[in-house]
Amino acid sequence: MRIWIATGGTGGHVFPALSVAEELVKRGHRIIISTDGRVLNMVKKSKPSRAGVAFIWASGVGAKSKVMQMFALFKIAVSSLALSLRFMLFRPDRVVAFGGYASVPAVFAAHLWKIPTLLHEQNGAIGRANKFALRWVKTLMTSFPKVNDIPKNKSMKVIYTGLPVRKDFLAAANSPLKIESRILVTGGSLGAQILDDVVPQALANMKNKKIFVTHQTRPENVARLQQFYAEQKIRANVLSFIHNMAETIISADLIIGRGGASTVVELETIGRPAIIVPLGINPDQAANAENFAKTGGAFAIEQIKFTPKWLTATLTELFDNPARLIKMAEKAYIPNNAVSMIANEVIK
Repeated sequence: MRIWIATGGTGGHVFPALSVAEELVKRGHRIIISTDGRVLNMVKKSKPSRAGVAFIWASGVGAKSKVMQMFALFKIAVSSLALSLRFMLFRPDRVVAFGGYASVPAVFAAHLWKIPTLLHEQNGAIGRANKFALRWVKTLMTSFPKVNDIPKNKSMKVIYTGLPVRKDFLAAANSPLKIESRILVTGGSLGAQILDDVVPQALANMKNKKIFVTHQTRPENVARLQQFYAEQKIRANVLSFIHNMAETIISADLIIGRGGASTVVELETIGRPAIIVPLGINPDQAANAENFAKTGGAFAIEQIKFTPKWLTATLTELFDNPARLIKMAEKAYIPNNAVSMIANEVIK
């Protein structure tokens, strides 16, 4: 079977696409992955050896400038026309899109040639690009059981598949909690100022000074946080990047972080309790955090309510009652079979 996989924009879209591509190649299918210039080298470097790569001229239309927005739409239109012509020569049996504006041209071209198309939404709320592309899609696959803002379409099938994660997270699935008074604080690759401001102060206010914190932050904040933790006699490892994230999550009893889809699903895959503070301007993160909180494995709290006083009280209650942390970890764990479920759906 010839399968076209469309992705691009960020690693959050690319890694799931590559995982599914690898599985489909193993099953003997011919794969081409299309992506934009921002992640083209990443895709070329990480793709399965027998998969092809196609460049898509596309970018997001979220720019403030009207001129840049129009230019972004022009690029998507040109790429849609180019792919429509290309599909005359390479007619895929399926098109699988993993979100972002770079996937829109493939979805449109597939619609033009009446090729069965599947779309994966990584967040708990439909993104703008996916919402636009859904008019041409018959199957929507979701990362979470509940997804907000799905347009009403009786002919569209919605399937909860989960979100593919990297192999090191799958290998760490359902790891038992060790209860060693360890906290991981991570705001993603760029850090999060609210976590840098609130978490250190909350830990300083705690009577229990046995907690060890691994704190990932922006490079410019490392020295300041190291000095604060040292002055407060709090055991800490402050760093700007974590290379072995799965291993670091395994060693933690509690994670404090943002509500990105990949972060939430990685924590659910390993089975770790968390305090999730969604980015205030991002409805996707709020929806992701809400889904996680409903499992009973996490607290989802708005930035405005995330204060040192609230966090000190919450951490004190949790670490004074380790049985509750264990219970939260059990509820947080969700088996991740996303790759096989998506691959099975694609080749039906």
